[in-house]
Amino acid sequence: MDERQAIGAFGALSQETRLQIIRMLVVAGPEGMAAGSIAEKLDVSASNLSFHLKELDRAGLVGQQREARSIIYTVNYDTLSGLVRFLMEDCCSGHPEVCLPVTAAAACRPRAKDDPQ
Repeated sequence: MDERQAIGAFGALSQETRLQIIRMLVVAGPEGMAAGSIAEKLDVSASNLSFHLKELDRAGLVGQQREARSIIYTVNYDTLSGLVRFLMEDCCSGHPEVCLPVTAAAACRPRAKDDPQ
């Protein structure tokens, strides 16, 4: 991730509703959530949600897929982990043990519900 991409992602995340959407999608995992469910849980209108999802999509933080009559949104884990790595790149100052727990956690991905443990 370069600086321009990081600025775009941080800009998208610097708004309360968008941050809540990302956190909700992280919890939802690879199955994602339908736009209507997101709007309902956040108590926002469909047009308001659409505006925020467009900003998150523009920053590369979410993906979408149509399923029947619903649009399912998922978080882009590669972009999120890239953002954390971008922040942590220079923190170690020659001491990788300082950053290892954070970068290892950022690289994790949630398991799909049907994945074996």
